[in-house]
Amino acid sequence: MNLMLVAPASGPWRHIGRNRLFSGRIFRFSLLSLLSVAAETPPDVSIRLVDEQTDDIPWNDPVDLVGISAMTAAAPRAYEIAARFRRHGVPVVLGGMHPTFCSDEAIQHADAVVAGEAEGVWPLVVEDARAGRLCGIYRAHTPPDLARLKRPPRHLLRSKHYSTVHAIQATRGCPHNCAFCSIAAFNGGTQRRRPVADVVAEVAEIPNRFLMFVDDNLTADRVYARSLFEALRPLGKHWMMQTTLAIAEDPDLVGLAAEAGCVGVFVGMETFNETNLDAVNKTCHHVAQYREAVRQFHRHGIGVEAGIIFGFDCDDAGVFARTLSRLDELEIDTVLVSIFTPLPGTPQFREMESRILDRNWTHYDFHHVVFQPRGMSPESLKAGHDWVTREFYRPWRIARRLARAARRPARLRMLPYSAAINMAFLGRVLRWHIRGWNPAAEADTQTMPAMVRPTAGLCRTLPV
Repeated sequence: MNLMLVAPASGPWRHIGRNRLFSGRIFRFSLLSLLSVAAETPPDVSIRLVDEQTDDIPWNDPVDLVGISAMTAAAPRAYEIAARFRRHGVPVVLGGMHPTFCSDEAIQHADAVVAGEAEGVWPLVVEDARAGRLCGIYRAHTPPDLARLKRPPRHLLRSKHYSTVHAIQATRGCPHNCAFCSIAAFNGGTQRRRPVADVVAEVAEIPNRFLMFVDDNLTADRVYARSLFEALRPLGKHWMMQTTLAIAEDPDLVGLAAEAGCVGVFVGMETFNETNLDAVNKTCHHVAQYREAVRQFHRHGIGVEAGIIFGFDCDDAGVFARTLSRLDELEIDTVLVSIFTPLPGTPQFREMESRILDRNWTHYDFHHVVFQPRGMSPESLKAGHDWVTREFYRPWRIARRLARAARRPARLRMLPYSAAINMAFLGRVLRWHIRGWNPAAEADTQTMPAMVRPTAGLCRTLPV
């Protein structure tokens, strides 16, 4: 039996890994989901994994079953791919975030849908496909035991296209219930953890020195994180992780992470307005903690990539310039700038449904405006998002950030990480001609209808 697993891409992301201006090598986290499916596939099945960010789909290859995993923005492309294979009599199974939350929609485009995690379900899907009885929606009755996970077959990826193919997952889910987060919705606000010994054994087998933990919040359980970091320390690896700023409350744990090889963290700051955080139930950190938390990471030679979102209800046209200034003040090393996007399956999607202007899933990529903002026009929100991205990655700002980083502890370990991500984002700005403008400079709020202005007195921005 020949199985093809496909990671679809849409819009400007298609074949991005081939583009040298972007950096030539890409960070691609989501492929671990398909590698997990491959790990669950019976050993007598021949597997080919195709990432449309780097490769063309081999439409003419002999294939008996196609599996496609899709986030919301890639769902329309996933449906196109599925339709083409099905026209030639090849059965297609859809899985991933979007098919899980929109199963009734997805099943219209496939022979079967895997809702939720694939472990414990996928072998049955393959068996049914062999017997010609694929049908309906498959869902595990209980979450899989992470102690029984098989090693992901990373040899299925062409490593030359990626910054690293060594993505590791120690935990699944996050205990926080941020209203806009699809991870929280997918995992029900819970986190499960693999045995530390299993994670460390997998890391030890990796031949490269650099790897990435793709956990949504690796340090949510500090006891577990401490045990993991202590076990990783002798291995001499360098790695990145996603976490919350709450870890900075424990300087010893930050120091231990650095000793264990952590060179960079991605933290979802989201906004510099506490009311915005409260409105989406993000309670794991507070704006007043930002400055000291970032300094704590920097003291231990750990770079900080901040996730910033524009389009919260308390954001006005001045939020873009204020945010850019504060990112500079905090000496943030890199930033991922997004537009607030109510994703299907999240509480925020249900709450904002009456304000949604655009249901083209391709636009749910965090770089399009799909709803009516309260504090500005959709056009201003898009322009401000683009403007901050361009301004933050101006070459002179990059040079200044790297010069600062060069004066910090463990600079030789952290600088390559910081430089690589800055240059990758600069390449994206240049390739996609990201420009935008500062809406505040256009006096946007002076001509805005009163119904979309921020409500006075309800929003507060705190110093950091």
